[in-house]
Amino acid sequence: MRIRLTAGETVLTATLDDNATARDFASLLPLTLQMDDLLTREKYGHLPRSLTAGGKPQFGYEIGNIAYWSPGPDIALFYAHDGQSIPGPGIVILGQIDSGADAFKKYDGTVDVIIEAID
Repeated sequence: MRIRLTAGETVLTATLDDNATARDFASLLPLTLQMDDLLTREKYGHLPRSLTAGGKPQFGYEIGNIAYWSPGPDIALFYAHDGQSIPGPGIVILGQIDSGADAFKKYDGTVDVIIEAID
């Protein structure tokens, strides 16, 4: 599934993975999340409910990853890499931003992000 992420004047597209967790995330769309900055590497926002397990947890990430952090339950948009690993229980990758994830760097602190399906 293709999605659009809109933060202020920034509009990015992404593709969700084909796993149970990503499909459950897609069922919540459209969403508007207030996203805060964490470690100047990611924007994260609290989801309205936990997502179905089904994606493989991992402890690393790449710039542009859209990830699920189950303890939150939160979604994270990674826009930079600091070389640190993700603590347990890890994250489940939901998808990948096509390009331009570093645009989130310009939003200090909190930003509202609209996430919607586009096909």
